Amino acid sequence: MNSIEAIVLGTIQGLTEFLPVSSSGHLVLFQNLFGLKEPELLFDICLHVGTLSAVIIVFYREILDILKALFQIPGRMKTAGGFMQLCQADPSIRMALLIVVGSIPTAVIGLLFKEITDQLFGSITIVGFMLLVTGTILWLTRRIGGDGRPVGRTTLKDALIIGTVQGLAILPGISRSGSTISMALFLGVDRKVAGRYSFLLSIPAIVGALVLGLDTPELHTAVPMGTIVAGSVVSALVGWLALVILLRVVDRGQLHRFAPYCWLVGIVTLMIAWMG
Repeated sequence: MNSIEAIVLGTIQGLTEFLPVSSSGHLVLFQNLFGLKEPELLFDICLHVGTLSAVIIVFYREILDILKALFQIPGRMKTAGGFMQLCQADPSIRMALLIVVGSIPTAVIGLLFKEITDQLFGSITIVGFMLLVTGTILWLTRRIGGDGRPVGRTTLKDALIIGTVQGLAILPGISRSGSTISMALFLGVDRKVAGRYSFLLSIPAIVGALVLGLDTPELHTAVPMGTIVAGSVVSALVGWLALVILLRVVDRGQLHRFAPYCWLVGIVTLMIAWMG
């Protein structure tokens, strides 16, 4: 792998990891179209570290508020009257609880179906169909109003459902951000809360995937360190820009605008698969 390929893959990863168009689907598609080799494991992990850093940078205030609130739980339990009462009173603690609950189904699905989804990554036809599904999900959000429930009224059931959807997004062609934000909106969650929760929920999922990736003997790589760094930096910078753009789109209720693109790429992908 050369520096140009690393930059191209870093750009694809950064754009599609956060924009609701499926990063996995686009990586499979670009690898087939341009003959790009599947990234070596260490390089792939570094790309994800880059996009993870983009999430942390954008949401560092929310993350610090959550960590600060969690450290204060023991001292506030007595005055609050119990943990659940404290969750209702403090949005940061409530968000932390929702993240933990939502991460459970994601982890279960990821561990149980990892081998199956790894096999599906070789099917460009599956990618095409799933991109059509992603586009349809996004399109269905177009008539959802702006007055949704705040964090304090977002339930644990909501978190379980959204976490399950995040788990299913391991299918290539299903957008993690698009499907989780859309499901939150379908459940009546406020737009800003839906966007924040989707990406905060992605942090333990990405970290978990990285930890599993590190537990393998396949981490040796022939890719020069400079090439790895270039791809990682590009994925972080492009990911930051994509994340900022998407949050504005979600706040304005315009998530459905990505649907035609997903449909177009899905149709083109199926045509390529059938002609091949």
